[in-house]
Formats: sequence, C-alpha cells, structure tokens
Amino acid sequence: MILCLPMSFTKHSLSAKQDYHCKWFVASPGELAQLASLDIPRVSLMSMRGAAVLAHLPTSRALKQHLFTLLLSCDGLRCLTQIHNQVIVNGLSDRNFILAKLLSFYITSGSLSSAVKVFENIATPSTAVWNQLIRGHGESPTPYKSVELYGRMAFTESKPDEYTYSYLLNACVNSGRLFRVGEQVHGTVLRSGYCSNVFVRTILIRIYDLHGGDDGIAGARMVFDEMGERNVMLCNTLLSGYVRRGDIDTAWRVFREMPEKNVVSWTTLIAGCAKNGNCSKALSLFYKMQRANVKLDQVVLIAVLSACAELGDLNLGKWIHSYVVEKFCAKNKAVLVSLSNAIIHMYASCGLIDRAYEVFRLMPRRSTVSWTTMITGFAKQGLAEEALAIFHLMLSLGKEDEKPDELTLLGVLGACSHGGLVDEGRYLFHSMKQSWGINPTIEHYGSMVDLLSRSGHLDEAYQLIESMPMKPNDVVWGALLGGCRIHKNPELASQVAQKLVHELDPEVASGYLSMLSDTYAIAKRWKDVASIRLKMAETGVRKPTGRSWVQVNGTLHDFVAGDWSHKHSSLIYNALSELIQQAKQQVREPDLLDMLSVAE
Repeated sequence: MILCLPMSFTKHSLSAKQDYHCKWFVASPGELAQLASLDIPRVSLMSMRGAAVLAHLPTSRALKQHLFTLLLSCDGLRCLTQIHNQVIVNGLSDRNFILAKLLSFYITSGSLSSAVKVFENIATPSTAVWNQLIRGHGESPTPYKSVELYGRMAFTESKPDEYTYSYLLNACVNSGRLFRVGEQVHGTVLRSGYCSNVFVRTILIRIYDLHGGDDGIAGARMVFDEMGERNVMLCNTLLSGYVRRGDIDTAWRVFREMPEKNVVSWTTLIAGCAKNGNCSKALSLFYKMQRANVKLDQVVLIAVLSACAELGDLNLGKWIHSYVVEKFCAKNKAVLVSLSNAIIHMYASCGLIDRAYEVFRLMPRRSTVSWTTMITGFAKQGLAEEALAIFHLMLSLGKEDEKPDELTLLGVLGACSHGGLVDEGRYLFHSMKQSWGINPTIEHYGSMVDLLSRSGHLDEAYQLIESMPMKPNDVVWGALLGGCRIHKNPELASQVAQKLVHELDPEVASGYLSMLSDTYAIAKRWKDVASIRLKMAETGVRKPTGRSWVQVNGTLHDFVAGDWSHKHSSLIYNALSELIQQAKQQVREPDLLDMLSVAE
C-alpha cells in the first residue's frame, strides 16, 4: 500500500500542523490497520486535498477495511463528507456495504440530501437500505417522501418488513395529511401478518389518536383491543391519548388495568390530572407512586410542582426542591431548565417570591419561560418595579434563545396593571409589533384594558375595546366592568353589563351581574341592586361560589362557603367562628362590599 502523509506527522507526536508537504512510503496491511486505529491519520489523510491522496490497489481489502473503520469512528458531518470523497476517489462507489453505512451515518447526522445521493448510487438496495431512507424522510420536514419511496420499493425485489411499516407509519404520525395513507398501511399490515408487532401497533394507536379526529380515540382503542399481548409501551400510548383529550376517567381505567406500569405511566396520568384541574388527585397519585417505589424522574416532578403551585402546597413543593438539590445538583447532574422553571413557579404561586428569585438567579442556563415565570411571579405579588427590572435585564442580555415572546409581554403588561404604570404599559403595548414582531392578541388587549380601567382611564379603555381587530370576549369587558366598580361609574357599568348578559351563557354572566350589583351598591342605587338580584333569582343564576383547599396530615380537602358535607364540619365552623371573633377585635370601618358579601 502506497501512502502520502504530511511530513509534520509522526507516530510519536500525533500532531497535524499546517505544513502539508507529503512523503510517500509503502505501508503493509498491518501498518495501515494500525494507522486506521488512530485519530490523527484520519485527519491527515483527508483534511487537505494535497495530503488526502491514497494510491492503492482497487481491490485491496485493507483499504476497504480502513475506510469502514474510519466510518465507525466518525464523529461529525465534515469527517463523513471526507470519507465519502475517499470512497469516490478510490473507486469504491460500487461497494454496497460501505455505501449503506455511509447512508446510515448521513441520516443520523441530519444530512438527508447527501443520504439520497448515496442511495441513488446503490445498484440494488436491500430492504434495510430502503428502510433507512424511509425512516430518514419520515422524521424530516418531508414525511410524504417516505410514501413515495415505499411506492418505488414495491417495483423492486426488496420486500417490506415490519421495520418498513413501522417507519412508514411513523411518517404518517408526523403529518396529519397522511392519515388516509396510514389507514391503508394498517390494512396492508393486517394482510401481511405484522399486526402482532408491538411497535407497529403502538404507532397505529398514535396515528388514530393524533389525526383521527373526534372518533380517533375509538380507532386507537380498536387497535389496542385487537392486540392480545400488551406491553407497557402500548398501554402508555393509549393512556396518553385519553389524557390528551381530557378524558381522565377513562385514562384512570386504562391505568388501573395495566399489568405493568413504569415512570411514564405514572407521569402521564399525574400530568393529565394536573392539567385538567384535578390537582388534588394528581398529588394523591404522586403519593401512591412513591409508595410503589417508582423512581422519580424530572418530568414527573414538573407535573407535581404545577399541582403544588395550583393548590398552594408549599410543603410538598419544598420537599421536591430539596429532592432535586440532593439527587441532581449535589451529584453534578444536569437539571432540566423546565424543572427549575417549575420550582420558580411553585414558590411564586405560594407567595415566596424571594425563594423563587434565588432559584432563578442560580440557574446556569435560562429560557424565555424562565424570564417570563419570574416576571409573572413578581407581577402577581404586586412588585411591578421588580418585574420590569427583570424584563429590562432580559432585553439587555440580548440572548437569541431568550427573547421575549407573547407570554413574556403579557406578564409585563400584567405587572404594569398591578403597579398602575400606565405610561410604561402604553409604550410596551404599542411597540409590541415594531420592537419584537408580535401582534397583540386578545389577551394583550384584555391586559391593557385592565391596566387602563384600574387606573381610572375608563373612556380610553372603552375606545381601545371598540378598536380591537377581534371580537372582545367576556374577560375584556369584565376588566372594564371591574374598573367601573372601582371608580364608581354605574352608567358605563350598566352599558358594559348589557353587552355581557346578551352574549354570554347565564352561568358565565352571573359573575358579571354580581359585579354590576356591587357597582350599583357603591353608588347607593338600591333599586338597581334589587332589580339585578331579582333578575338573577328569576333566571336561577347564583353568584359563583369560591372554593378553598386546606391540607391536613398530607390529605387535601376542598370546601365552599356554607358547605356542611365534610364529616368535621362542626369543628371547622367553630374554628371559623373563633377567627371571626378575633377579627372583630380589630378596629376598622366595615366595607360596604364586605357586608354585602357576608349577607349573601
């Protein structure tokens, strides 16, 4: 074997300098194999055109083995391209086993176009090679090309196998437009005898669930029920489908019937309960998960923290934070940014804004959500100046992956509203499009109306609503109605309430009617108060009942005013009576709205 190596390279120095004068020498197959095991020769032989020439015998097994070894140790697209060039230069383009490996590495490296070029040079692609390219397109922005490849494959001697159908169906998962193709492939799978393959079945369930429309989950269930032997992956896929649709009751049944559960099973159901408002059930399930000795991962901790934030369960939230520090931080294991964000949100929601900021400050890496969570946390605590300071710090850093988004600006507008910072809010709202390329949504309009209404700029708020490019919803009108109550403007309140009552469901409108009644009461228009309450009584509408939660010995209890359903109701109301007596000892003029609220 005749090789050309840079003269600056030696076996001992293992260095490649910018001196690419070559020295020719004859290498035995053993020496070539030794060179192939080193990193430097790989660079030396291929980095520069003048130093990357191999004089060889075309049929040399050593050369093919050398290139194949380099392929196996390749660590990047540049290296891969250099090896590909050597394959072409050395006349090995007809060696299918090398080309197949090249194609596989190109797909893994994300260079699908290069993989296609390699594929077209393979004279008779095997089923495995077809599968690789079908898989690559299925995971790319062009999944429909997987279907085209499958069509071409049908006219060759290569026969599809279970992997072919798995990759083809995966392409259908990644594009809703291929749902009908997925149905056809389902039929082909049944005829071909691959219906018992758990991977094929799992992907079929995902297709029906994601792209089957309203009846999609029924199709997914049909595929599931047809499977005699069900493993945990198959069950988790169906469980996820029910959770995604908010059908927690059915998800619970699937969960209970699972012969085996893993951390994904528990996490899916806990997250589903939390997302669908059943946070107490989410925490109850988490305690069961711990008793079952299931190893906790970061994803389930994020779901539980969201439930803690919703319920104000500070004790469990603190325990999770300590667990993260002990199990991850103390062992130098990376903590997901989203987990740190969840801890910040939990502390902020529980009123410990200083602890939230401490977690935020110590984060080695942040995301836009991190900044948004901190801004929103400060805003909800009424710390508008601090929220704006965080926002301006975010802007000053100017990191590409930490730019403000719609939710960030919504949080800043909320801070301005809580702090009465009208000028800052106006400037931010009117510069959203120009400064950040974000068109105000109905939520941004609602927040701006709230800011103006709280600050007494009722006419400006009304004009802003009238100029909205979309139809205002009850939240927008409700913000103005709230401002009318604060600033005692019953005339405008009556006008706004009429719009709300005519456009909303009675149950939704009840809260706004109650707000209008309060506005009339402040203005001492008692006839109007009586008229509103009579109207509410005639239509069977009641003021929305507030709910509260309390945790006792690790068990969460929820209750409403006047609720005697709890077995310890007598003790609860005795304690409430004592608290009321203590409150009466504080000298304060009773607020009119407080008295009306008690009277109700």
